[in-house]
Amino acid sequence: MSKLAQLAATASAPPCCPSLTDRELTDEEAEVTAAMFKALGDPVRLRLFSKVASHPDGEACVCDIADVGVSQPTVSHHLKKLREAGLLLSERRGTWVYYRLAPSVLAALSGFLTTRD
Repeated sequence: MSKLAQLAATASAPPCCPSLTDRELTDEEAEVTAAMFKALGDPVRLRLFSKVASHPDGEACVCDIADVGVSQPTVSHHLKKLREAGLLLSERRGTWVYYRLAPSVLAALSGFLTTRD
């Protein structure tokens, strides 16, 4: 497991951080959050993340999401970056790999950008 994935798994408010308006981020929270947003800053990664997030079964086979206009090795590279950032989890089943969102990742990222009253 990469250092970023370990940090994401052990952050104080898994897998990300408190609302940006709650308080200042700790160094660890800033590192984890920056890695997540950096991973999503690439259009291909954002499309792959969206395909997994919106898949009806809650998880998607790489065979179902690889049509993003790049080669299969490039898709694998981008999925690896999303996993390393703590955004996706993967499981190999036979010859295929299935991806799902890391628990509560959407809520954490959206909560980070939401103003708390």
